[in-house]
Amino acid sequence: MVSLSPHLIIFFFILFATASYPTTAGSWSLLQPTIGISAMHMQLLPTDRVIIFDRTDFGASNISLPDGKCREDQNDYVLKKDCSAHSVEYDVTSNSIRPLMVLTDVWCSSGALTPDGSLVQTGGFNDGDHVIRVFNNSCVNCDWEEIESGLVNRRWYASNHILPDGRQIVIGGRRQYNYEFYPKAKSSDKAYSLPFLLQTNDLNVENNLYPFVFLNTDGNLFIFANNRAILFDYARNKVLRTFPEIPGGEPRNYPSTGSAVLLPMRVIQGNVAVVEVLVCGGAPKGAFVNAQNRKFDGALNSCGRIRISDPDPKWVMEIMPMGRVMSDMILLPNGDVLIVNGGSNGTAGWEYGRNPVLNPLIYRPYNPASNRFDVENPSTIPRMYHSTAVLLRDGRVLVGGSNPHVYYNFTNVLFPTELSLEAFSPSYLNPSSSGIRPKIISPATQTKIQYGKQIVVRFTVQNHVDLNLISVTLIAPSFNTHSFSMNQRLLVLDGANAMKSAEKMTYEVITTTPSSGNVAPAGYYMLFVVHQEIPSEGIWVVIH
Repeated sequence: MVSLSPHLIIFFFILFATASYPTTAGSWSLLQPTIGISAMHMQLLPTDRVIIFDRTDFGASNISLPDGKCREDQNDYVLKKDCSAHSVEYDVTSNSIRPLMVLTDVWCSSGALTPDGSLVQTGGFNDGDHVIRVFNNSCVNCDWEEIESGLVNRRWYASNHILPDGRQIVIGGRRQYNYEFYPKAKSSDKAYSLPFLLQTNDLNVENNLYPFVFLNTDGNLFIFANNRAILFDYARNKVLRTFPEIPGGEPRNYPSTGSAVLLPMRVIQGNVAVVEVLVCGGAPKGAFVNAQNRKFDGALNSCGRIRISDPDPKWVMEIMPMGRVMSDMILLPNGDVLIVNGGSNGTAGWEYGRNPVLNPLIYRPYNPASNRFDVENPSTIPRMYHSTAVLLRDGRVLVGGSNPHVYYNFTNVLFPTELSLEAFSPSYLNPSSSGIRPKIISPATQTKIQYGKQIVVRFTVQNHVDLNLISVTLIAPSFNTHSFSMNQRLLVLDGANAMKSAEKMTYEVITTTPSSGNVAPAGYYMLFVVHQEIPSEGIWVVIH
């Protein structure tokens, strides 16, 4: 008798229980059947390693700490002495896992990279809700360092963003209608009130946690919570503009979890003229309470797109091929948006999601409005509540997580706790495109580039090159959790000056870097050359 794996059993169940869609492209590969933890949070580092962590308050994970280490925490609700890891480092190049040690609870937290590429993680739950943790980017065998009471207020379900001066702003969190900064200029620095977060809080439901935060090119912050947004001057603690409510007024933030991206920004002579935000999916009003009563409403199939740089911005609504809740939106090197993970019914929260959506979508922002969505080939693994996704330098998207249970639960549940890692390869990675795929020769990876300067990018292409279809893109590596990629940013550089080099199959493009930290906060970016929508493998550059 042939036995089927649990993943295949689940896949066949879902295949016959959910709708099917005509698909176009994209492929999936299983990288690790288990990494020992469920990937609730992810951050790619400039070392091509991904820091992954879950939470510490559910008991032992499925991977041990090295060298007989144990975490002793008298505040832990389940294990006072825990010899298992709740964070790992995934090495993309070697496809290997190294267990890491967090001392306090990192559940539902936030984070961002510093200009030197180190990861700063903020908050969590229980004894971890005021803690700042730092993972140093500069050494091979680093581990987490913890700063007790690094935060003024408890931060649980907050959002972070990197600011033009290199600091991070930490916004909101459960019952926190305020924001603060890290690092602090002095120990007496306080938190600052943000009434908008109270105004967008639905009583007993919230619908405004993990607000969508984006740095506008004027240095102010676009903050979206629940169903509306503001442009906020954090330095003066002043709302500069209130944007229209998204049409229909349906909630888009946790637990009615949709997702959002700052769409690719075109840099022309160092500056950006058009800034747009796209918000997709979520759950309708009342869905969270209904899910608590075992009624699982259909997810929203609408997206709202708004040009926040316009004098009088208006939402333009678009319709996805299916409703989605708890999906992730990932910017791809060619400017497309990948929408992946999530379900088609219910909301975020323990046991509140139903009907996994296995098919990713590709959204092409520059196509005609009627032709922007493509349905991609499906995964076989449901990725529901607490799933994640991040872009890798080679153009693949790393996908992991999914644990809609209070504890790890692998049997007799609709969606078992998922410990695997897989990769989605968009169609631009098809072998059939290898002949037109660029390969960057220079600059070398880890090169430092200055604001407002011209740089020359040299690359090779095997087949004929259309010099009019060359672009250079920069992507900031994002911190992903709860369907939002914090600090995600894609810049399309001015690449009009592409030319043939003297060497065979070699070309170069002269482009201008962003003008300031308002356009591109200082730090690490992945740089890609794109030819006919096919990106090269990226290199790391440091903007300063």
